[in-house]
Amino acid sequence: MSGMTARLSRLLLGLFLYGFTMAMLVESTLGLDPWDVFHEGLAHHVPLTFGQVVILVGAVVLVLWIPLRQLPGIGTVLNVIVIGLAADFGIAVIAQPDHLWLRGLLLLGGVLGNGFAGALYIGAQLGPGPRDGLWLGLVRRTGRSVRFWRTVIEVTVLVVGFILGGTVGVGTVLYALAIGPVVQFFLPYTEVRLASGAHGRSHVPPDPERSRPRTEGA
Repeated sequence: MSGMTARLSRLLLGLFLYGFTMAMLVESTLGLDPWDVFHEGLAHHVPLTFGQVVILVGAVVLVLWIPLRQLPGIGTVLNVIVIGLAADFGIAVIAQPDHLWLRGLLLLGGVLGNGFAGALYIGAQLGPGPRDGLWLGLVRRTGRSVRFWRTVIEVTVLVVGFILGGTVGVGTVLYALAIGPVVQFFLPYTEVRLASGAHGRSHVPPDPERSRPRTEGA
């Protein structure tokens, strides 16, 4: 397999797994990550499936890149489409467990799997997802920290999603605490090492509040 073919394969596998593990979290009914709280809440009020809402929101967020002068990659475009389709597929095939301990296992598997999937598609280095690109663009344009913009955006979508009826629970807290470390654990094993100048620029801008190097998560 050529280098680009291998990267595309890794990207598509990561995006599919990411959407499927989102479905695992939905079916656990124990709480979702902030963006999915928003997606689920919005799905209660429009004639669209959860996955279709994910696609629609991704497309709208991508439009917001224009004033930020943020350029999408092929991974960005595929992210908008594949994750939503995979989420709907997962919701269709995963039965919601009756027992709490089974729902807990589904939640745990969803968080761990989501972190691994995120590391796969991030590691392919073919463009950030539309939601990540939003805060990346705001960091570059304003000079404020990654921490600031991620917090502002994710708290906003969480609150709005909760008001709309999205599921907030122990899974929301677990996801918030675990997803960064899980992605960072898997990323060294999934990241494609690109030659200098071969489209290998990091997607993460320097963070004014951090002086030491780090690996950014999902």
